[in-house]
Parts: sequence; C-alpha cells; structure tokens
Amino acid sequence: MSEDVYRVRLADIFEGPMDLLVFLIKKNEVNIYDIPIALITDQYLEYLNMMREMNIDVAGDFIVMAATLTHIKSRMLLPVHEEVEDADEDPRLEIARPLSEYIRIKEAVEKLGSRSILGEDTFVRCPGKGDEPSESPEEWVQVDLFELIEAFQRILKNISPEQRVDLTADRISVKDRISEIVNILEERESVTFDALFEGGVNRGMIVVTFLAILEMVRLALIRIYQQTETGIIRIFYQ
Repeated sequence: MSEDVYRVRLADIFEGPMDLLVFLIKKNEVNIYDIPIALITDQYLEYLNMMREMNIDVAGDFIVMAATLTHIKSRMLLPVHEEVEDADEDPRLEIARPLSEYIRIKEAVEKLGSRSILGEDTFVRCPGKGDEPSESPEEWVQVDLFELIEAFQRILKNISPEQRVDLTADRISVKDRISEIVNILEERESVTFDALFEGGVNRGMIVVTFLAILEMVRLALIRIYQQTETGIIRIFYQ
C-alpha cells in the first residue's frame, strides 16, 4: 500500500444521514415520534466514529445531523418551565417531522422504481454473472452501508483489540485485495460476506478487505444482498 491512507468517499456509494437514522430506528424497533433520543444519538455517533476509523469520508451533512441530535438530547435533559411558551412541544419533533417526510418520499421513489420498465422487464436476458440470487426475490434484500458496518463490527469483535488499525502499514493494498476478491467471484460467482474475512487474517487485513468491498460497490463490480430468513449477507459479481 502506498504511504497515503486509502479513503473511500461515502457520497459515491451510499446515501446520507437520514438513511442512518432510518436504519437505527428500524434496528431498535422504535416509534418515529417516540425516539429514545439518547440511545439513537449515542448509536449514531458510534457509527460516525466507525466510518472515520475505516477512513470513509463523512460528508458535512452527517456532522450537522450529529450536532442536531446532540442539541435535541441536551434539550430533553433541561427542566420544563410552564411559563415558557411552547415548552410543551417535544424537542424530538425537530427531527421526527423531516424524518417522517423523508421516509414517505423514499417509499414513493421505491414504488416508482418497482414499476415495469420497457426493455428491462420485457425482453428476456440470458442467465449468467450479474443475475439476481436464484431464490425468490422475497427472500433477498439489498444491503446498505450501515448494515455492512454492523456486520463488519461483529467480525472485528472476534479480533484481539491489541491489534491496532494502521492503514499505512506495509501490507496488501486495497487494489490488490480487489483483484483477489474478483478472482474469487469469477470462480464462484458469489461468496458470503463473512467468508472474505476468514483464514485467521489480522485486523489490518480485515480493514483492507472491508475498504475493498466498499470500493467495488462504488465501481459497480458487485451487488450485496441479505437473505431475510437467515440474515446471511452474500456478495454477487456484476
């Protein structure tokens, strides 16, 4: 690897802070209008720190959202004075209202995207690399960044904390790791996410593998799906 730290641009791959909030709300199974703001804020900051640790460039709107959540959290801790106008309004509405609107817009976009498109849904394509998983579509969902980070965190927990993350160390480069993953996918056409981290590799190699996966998503070399029943994440060659 070169002396420069390898960085992945988040904006080139996935969406923004609202998507992270939606992910955390779904993960914690909470009502959008009754968000446990302290819990969600802490988890949001944890994901932000993890992305920075992985050298994923975090856009400014992620930082603004972190500040907004922290501000709401501090307001929730303040005593309520009855004489203050609008004191009874829940501070969480500051984020709940735009978040609710965002979810509605996103659902509308997904419905439009699911409509039949002339050519793509009319003409038959020969099976081969890049096809959808062989199981029925209902059994698979496309994975987003934050689900990948969560799966990655589980893998890191099995690595000794003494092994420091140092992306400038002399080891295989992200480019070389991409080539290795491509070779694996050319042989198998798909592989589980966890399988790419097996073999007793050290923490540094695990980080490089994760960055390689993100870069391959950006380059549209792979698609990543999760089986709804088992939770297994599988990577498919485009």
